[in-house]
Amino acid sequence: MEYLTPEKKLELENELNQLKTVRRKEIADALEYAKSLGDLSENAEYHQAREDQANCEDRIAHLEQILKNAVVADKHHANTVEVGTTVTVVKKGEKDERQFTLVGSEEADSLEGKISNESPLGAALLGKAKGDTVTFSTPKGETSYTIKNIA
Repeated sequence: MEYLTPEKKLELENELNQLKTVRRKEIADALEYAKSLGDLSENAEYHQAREDQANCEDRIAHLEQILKNAVVADKHHANTVEVGTTVTVVKKGEKDERQFTLVGSEEADSLEGKISNESPLGAALLGKAKGDTVTFSTPKGETSYTIKNIA
């Protein structure tokens, strides 16, 4: 199951619409132009346009699948960590707090503090409450975080 925020769902819907309308037409025009150049067996423009067409159709199918099965996770105030919540944690042995928003894998972006519910930390945090300590395995060994706040 794929979790999306309302913003990410809208972004994916807009991308899908753009691919189905604008991009498909651009590729069709490129194919027509390439065909007009003659011999298709050694026509680089034609082969590139066909590759672009395949990539576009693959992305459309991928987006349609995500949107078909997506669960929209609104931000809400819960007593436990769920997809859509923002959680403040402190790593064992450190004093600095870190803040993460739990999102679906399609939306994960560590630079923006968005972690996937399927990541080791995200999976460990799911269902936990303020004050709980979670421990999970990483390539460097066991890591523990204590939940300071849930929003």
